[in-house]
Amino acid sequence: MADEHKRQETELLQLVTFSIGDEEFGVEILKVQEIIRMLEITKVPKAPAFVEGVINLRGKVIPILDLRKRFGLSARNHDKNTRIIVIEINSMIVGFIVDSVSEVLRLPASTVEPPPPVVAGLDSDYISGVGKLEDRLLIMLDLNRLLSNEEREKLGRV
Repeated sequence: MADEHKRQETELLQLVTFSIGDEEFGVEILKVQEIIRMLEITKVPKAPAFVEGVINLRGKVIPILDLRKRFGLSARNHDKNTRIIVIEINSMIVGFIVDSVSEVLRLPASTVEPPPPVVAGLDSDYISGVGKLEDRLLIMLDLNRLLSNEEREKLGRV
C-alpha cells in the first residue's frame, strides 16, 4: 500500500489543456495527434447532429465534432483562438473543436480526484477525474467514453 501511495506521489500525468467556455479541460497527451487552427469544414449530408463535418488533413478525411455541442453548450463563433485537437479514440481519428488550447501540463497523479456526479453541468460519464492546480480545477476527459458505441459506429460511416 505504501508503494502504491509513493508511486502516485511521483507519477506525473502529461496533459494537453484546453478551454470550452469558462471551463478548463485536459486530455492525455499520448492520445493527441496534433493541434491545428480552424480549417474549412465540409458539411456531410445526413451526418449525426454531433458531427460538424469533415476536413481533409494531409490526404486523410477526418470527422470533426464540436465539443461545445457535445456538452450542450451554446454555439459560439470561431475566432483566432479556436483550435481543432486531432485525437485517436479507439483506433479512430477524430477532430474536436475547442475554444482555445492552453498548454501542455504535467500534473501529479496524487492531485487528481474522482469526479463528483456532475461537474460544470457535464454528465460525469465523460470525466475521468478532476485535477487540482494551485488556483484552478482541471476537468479530465475520458475520451473513450465521450462517444457511445452507437455514435462511434455512425462516425465510422461518415
